Amino acid sequence: MKLRRSALLLCLLLLLCACGGSPVGAAAPLPAVREELPLSESPAALEEPAVPEEPPPPEPTVVTLAVCGDAMSHMPVTNDAWNGERYDYARIMAAAGPYVEAADYAVVNLETTLSGGPPYSGYPAFNSPDDMARDLKALGFDLCLTANNHSLDRGFSGLSRTLDVLDEVGLAHVGSSRTQEEAGHNIAVADVGGVSVAFLGYTYGTNGIPIPKKHPYALNVFNTDYLTTLSKPDWDRLAADLASARALETDLVAVMIHWGLEYKLTQNRYQEEMADFLFENGADIILGGHSHVPQPMELRTLPDGRQGFVCYSLGNFISSQTKPNTDVTAVLTLTLTRDNETGETQVTNYAYAPMYMLHRAQGTSPRFELVDVHAALEAEETGDALRQKLDKALETCRAVFGEERSGESKI
Repeated sequence: MKLRRSALLLCLLLLLCACGGSPVGAAAPLPAVREELPLSESPAALEEPAVPEEPPPPEPTVVTLAVCGDAMSHMPVTNDAWNGERYDYARIMAAAGPYVEAADYAVVNLETTLSGGPPYSGYPAFNSPDDMARDLKALGFDLCLTANNHSLDRGFSGLSRTLDVLDEVGLAHVGSSRTQEEAGHNIAVADVGGVSVAFLGYTYGTNGIPIPKKHPYALNVFNTDYLTTLSKPDWDRLAADLASARALETDLVAVMIHWGLEYKLTQNRYQEEMADFLFENGADIILGGHSHVPQPMELRTLPDGRQGFVCYSLGNFISSQTKPNTDVTAVLTLTLTRDNETGETQVTNYAYAPMYMLHRAQGTSPRFELVDVHAALEAEETGDALRQKLDKALETCRAVFGEERSGESKI
C-alpha cells in the first residue's frame, strides 16, 4: 500500500512539470502595476494657480447742476402773471422747464421779496406774490439765493417772511437769516444726484438800506462799506466762511454772489480779484448775478490742479427791463464728476441754452414769455420780426458766453 501511494505521488509530480508550471518553490510573477505620478506632479497640479481677476474700477458719478439768473417781478410782469385766479409765473417761465427738470439740482437768484400782499410792487422796493415761489418750485428749482441788493426792500419783516414762504413751498435758501442761530449755519448743503455741494450766498450791498441793528445777522454782505463806496471786501469773513464750508467735507463748494456793475457785458477787475480770492480759499464754483445782462463764464484749471468754474452773470431770468440785452439770458448746466476711485470731484464741463425774454406790445395778453431761442428759430410759425430778435440774442450769447458746446462730461 505504501509503495502504491508513493508511485501515485510521483506520477502527479511528473504531470505538473510536464504542464509547464513553475517549479515548486519559484515565486510567481507579480501582475504589472501602473506607474502613478505623485499627486504633486499631476498635470493639473503642474498648471499655474488661477489668479482672481481684479474688480473693475468703480464708475464715476456724473451729475448736473442747472443755474438760472435773476428772477425778478417788475409790476408789468406781476400784472401779466394774473390769470383771474392766481399769479401764474409757470406760464412765463415754461421754456426753461425742460432744462431745469433734466438737471439733478437747480438754483436761481430770487431778486424780490415775498412780503405779503396785495398790494404788490416792483422797482425800487420789490414785493411779489407767493405764487412766484410756488411756481419756481413747480418748475424744478431746489435752491434760491436770497442775498441781493433788494433783500431788505421791505425791511427785516419782509426778509423773514420771504424765507418763511420758501420753507413752506420746499425751496432751500442761502444768503439771509431770521435768527442768529440760522446765520451761524447759513451754508446750504445739497445732494446733487449723489454729489454733495455746500452753497454760500452773498451780496455786495443793499441799495443803501442799513442792516437792522437788532438783526446784524440778517444778510450776508461781503463789503464792509456796503452803504458807501462798495469797495472794501471783508476778506476775513469770506475766508472764514469758506473754511467752514470746507470743514463740512462736501465734494464741492459753490459761492452764489451778487456783484459787479449793471448793464455791462464784461466783468470788471474787482470781480476778477474776488473770484481769484474765492478760488484760492476753496471755492470750486462761482455763480454771479446783478448785472441784468450776460457776462462771461469759464472753466479754468486752478493753481492747485482743481477745475474751477465761474459765471460772472447769466443776466435776468425773468423781468420786464427794456435796456439793451436785459432780455437776453440762458439756462446754464454744469456737469459735476466724482472719481469714485480717488474721491476727487470737479466741474468737468458746462453747456448753456440761450433764452430770450419776449415783451409783446402793451395791452397784449399774455405779454411776457421766456423763449427758448433755438426751439423758436426752428419753429415754422415764428415770424420774421421775432426771428431777428432771436438771432441777435443768440449772437450776444455766443459773443459773451462763448460758442455753445456739448454738455457731455469731459473727464
